[in-house]
Amino acid sequence: MNYFQLFGIELSFDVDLSQLSQTYQTLQKAVHPDKFAHASAQEQLLAVQKSAQINDGYQTLKQPLERAKYLLTLRGVVLPDEQQSFSDNSFLMRQMELRERLAEIRFSDDIDSALADAQKVLTQEYQVHFEQMRAQINANNADENAKASENLRKLTFYHKLNIEVERLEESLFDD
Repeated sequence: MNYFQLFGIELSFDVDLSQLSQTYQTLQKAVHPDKFAHASAQEQLLAVQKSAQINDGYQTLKQPLERAKYLLTLRGVVLPDEQQSFSDNSFLMRQMELRERLAEIRFSDDIDSALADAQKVLTQEYQVHFEQMRAQINANNADENAKASENLRKLTFYHKLNIEVERLEESLFDD
């Protein structure tokens, strides 16, 4: 089952999230297990399976990175394993610099400012890669899809760094 078809939306990276949410609610109401309380065991099982499929589709399509991954997979792009190394050495160096910057925040004279600066840098760099990926996905050709796949991997690193910043912030201010 193609999630785009399931939700009746165009096969595109850019989706109307409010339409997606409304369709999700409509679909879930139609297959809600309560509606099948007096149905056969098989019909109840099918309703639960359909509900799970709708949930999976919704979670995939509402999250931009998951949506990109799904769309590229539908296009036949083989996504590199997360553990596969990058050939972009400048990106790897930048990741090391950002990780060092995060490690130094703890020892900063002004932790609030250091955290805010790190978050700003991560957000800006994430946005640059995100917009590149969006354009590459929208171009929809083999070369651009491959480039989008690489940017998706980079965005995953930025996403993880943002989670690290959140955890760091919690640990610093929970004390």
